[in-house]
Amino acid sequence: MKTSIIWKLVITAVIMAWAVLSLFPLNDTDFREYVVAEPVVNQAEFSELVEEADANVNEGYSFIAAFRDLANDKKINLHEQFFPYIKMVREPNLVRSNQIILDYLYGQSRGKLHKGLDLAGGVSLILSIDENDPNAQGDRLEKAVEIISGRINGLGVAEPVIRPLPPSRIEVQLPGVDLRQNPELVIDLVQAARMDFRTAHRYTYPSNTDEVGTLKSLPLNPAEPNGPTAMFEVMADESTDPKTGETSVTKLWVKKIPEAHGDIIKEAYVDPRGGTLAVGFSTTSEGSKIMKAMTERIVNENEKTRSNELLVVVLDGKLESAATVQSVISDRGQITGDYSETEVRQLVSALNNPLEFDLSIDQKQEIGPSLAKDAQSASVSAALYGAIAVVVFMLIYYLFSGVIAVFSVLLSLVIVLGVLAGVGATISLPGVAALVLTMGMAVDANILIFERIREELQSGKKAKTALISGYDKALSTIVDANVTTMITAAILFLLGTGPVKGFGLTLAIGIGASVFAALIISRALLEIFVHTGLGKHLIPNFSLHRSLGIKSINFLGKRIPAFVASWMLVLAGLIAVGVSWDHIGGTDFTGGAEVTFDFEQSARGDLEITRILEIAASNDLGEIQPVFQSEIGQGVERLRVQMDDMDGRTDQVMDVLLEAFPDANLTKVSESIIGASVSHKIVVNAVWSIAVALLGILLYVALRFEIGYGVGAIVATIHDVLMSIGLFVILGQFFGIGSGQFTAPMIAAILMIVGYSINDTIVVFDRIREELELNPAMKLFDVINLAISRTLSRTLLTSITTFVAALALFIFGVGVVTDFALVFLIGIVTGTFSSIFIASPVFYAWHKGDRKHVTEHEYAKPTYEWEAGSKRASKESDAKSAPVL
Repeated sequence: MKTSIIWKLVITAVIMAWAVLSLFPLNDTDFREYVVAEPVVNQAEFSELVEEADANVNEGYSFIAAFRDLANDKKINLHEQFFPYIKMVREPNLVRSNQIILDYLYGQSRGKLHKGLDLAGGVSLILSIDENDPNAQGDRLEKAVEIISGRINGLGVAEPVIRPLPPSRIEVQLPGVDLRQNPELVIDLVQAARMDFRTAHRYTYPSNTDEVGTLKSLPLNPAEPNGPTAMFEVMADESTDPKTGETSVTKLWVKKIPEAHGDIIKEAYVDPRGGTLAVGFSTTSEGSKIMKAMTERIVNENEKTRSNELLVVVLDGKLESAATVQSVISDRGQITGDYSETEVRQLVSALNNPLEFDLSIDQKQEIGPSLAKDAQSASVSAALYGAIAVVVFMLIYYLFSGVIAVFSVLLSLVIVLGVLAGVGATISLPGVAALVLTMGMAVDANILIFERIREELQSGKKAKTALISGYDKALSTIVDANVTTMITAAILFLLGTGPVKGFGLTLAIGIGASVFAALIISRALLEIFVHTGLGKHLIPNFSLHRSLGIKSINFLGKRIPAFVASWMLVLAGLIAVGVSWDHIGGTDFTGGAEVTFDFEQSARGDLEITRILEIAASNDLGEIQPVFQSEIGQGVERLRVQMDDMDGRTDQVMDVLLEAFPDANLTKVSESIIGASVSHKIVVNAVWSIAVALLGILLYVALRFEIGYGVGAIVATIHDVLMSIGLFVILGQFFGIGSGQFTAPMIAAILMIVGYSINDTIVVFDRIREELELNPAMKLFDVINLAISRTLSRTLLTSITTFVAALALFIFGVGVVTDFALVFLIGIVTGTFSSIFIASPVFYAWHKGDRKHVTEHEYAKPTYEWEAGSKRASKESDAKSAPVL
């Protein structure tokens, strides 16, 4: 076997092994079951501790909390006594050491792929702002929502729901979080993180009788009692002896008035220098000046007086770090202290998202999945049908080669899931749907290659030669198409927030996996069959079907009516959006009202979420989002229903539910206004991210091809996004197909259209560039028609595979999955249309129908026959025979 095949197989095996291992365990394991099954030393003592913890467990007190508290009370070091094989940096503090071990074990007991709120539920927190806090003024609610979002993202909780509850409360929904297992998470969210840089008195220390918090006016130099004075307070600096683990406290007189505030910090980060974890930080441009002046003064005074004035970091009124300033600091610094790794990361998260006022916790509730089991099953089945449809199509059309393509695409999905598990991603139903659609798009690289191989076979080449040539010719197209999509993914990830950032990451992973599968896995398998003779009869008979042929179809001749009709439809969609503006935004974007009901627990079986949604739809109640919740530790459920805030809507919902569920004895407990879970900032950020992504694509295409191609790609993409949005609204608001309302997952659907549109357009443009080189005497008009014709089979095949996957989701899916699929169905059709009738005509018009104009603006200019004196049509005759759009 050839060496090139062997190394492809080895790389594939290594990556697949890593991906599969990253996925396990698939499901969560009860912590007690997991920890009891773990190998331990001192088994007898461990079993006794487990039994004692079992005896203390109750509704509000979990096993992990009971186990932890018992170990701490008994001064048992879990790492040294039971789990010495767990590798960790030695932590002398017993409580911290035990927490690190339990956090590790709890993380290991969790499934690697986390389920979203719609599939698994989670926890809901109601946070409240103290309106009397002088720091909590102005746009405090909006500011708090933004900061809490940043902190949650910093703590690694994916796909949360965060919405304001005017006038002074915030709801935070966290998927897959159990506060009984992880109570510290709440503290991390609500601490204010007001940070000051202060100095400690260089001569005087508090006495034993001076309590923490004591205020006193002290002379700055005791030798000069009548000299300058300042107000100081007693603060405590705690440290742990690394040998004994004992904690000691040193009291300092710390100046009350800060030298600087935390706003001089630009970014905080985990700094591992020096062998211990610390908090590193960089300063703003103005902060650098302040930090330099402050530390320069301290260093000069220390040298002058031969004493030591400590620089003290105070966070929320607590001394975090007291350090000697050895040299002048300007743009970077470090906060050191007696921190565990968890505490360092929490402090970094707080400093990067400083909250200037305190939040209190009003409610802590467990919430069930927002989709009932039958709805989940229906949507998962829809995803499965979509995947099967893609597989069946590929097998029928490409026969044996289709088997290889399907196998490689399935392996690429495993890689995607493995990477998502590795980064701790959360999988929701729209995410499952996106994976199926990604599968439909992933076959595109295989189709590109197979169509190229088919062309080579039809030209009379042998199987081995056709295989090599097909891959070589398809490579540049695959690279260009996927690089442009990767630019989009990278910019969405770097500039985006919330769902936009998450989509960018998922898209980038999907691109990498699909390209690897097509260029490495598929090629290795095809090469094995060709070089071993196993595919002697199968490869030449590449398919039961022939391609659409190389005969040029006059697509460009139809460009004007197609272009005009298309943009008229876009205009109609924009008008529909304007007319329906007050009705197209779901509660995720506009907010609304929320009603909480008590009900007879015995009637819980009748109150199914799917049935509630069906009743709402049949009674024209608009978008409603029902979910069941219960106070942590109590187990008594309540029904919470979110809806739009139309006048009388809450009473209407109440009446309908009372009539539909007479035995449930529904009683309204509370009613409140809710804000949007998708903030205005996220929407604006998404728009800006797309705009920057399009600019990046324009620059890449301009450099890789030339500017006319880039302009055509951008115009086609904008066209596809606008038409998809418009048609989605028209179908939903005027024809009852889909909801016609935009929810949070719709952001991802629209972003998918951007990626699909760019990919499809670049494939056509790459073929135009190739045909220009192969046909130097052909007019630009004819070259474009020929290129579109020769890529038509690939375009249609990719569109069909993706379309059938999305169609299955639309037909068999439930709720938001249906809308998600509908938007993408529209996007597939518009993307296919625009690559032929929008992008190419714009490119043609940009160059005024003259191919010489193209080559004049190319960076890598090929040589054509007409440059050597051939009798080729002039620019004028070219333009006459091919009218410009």
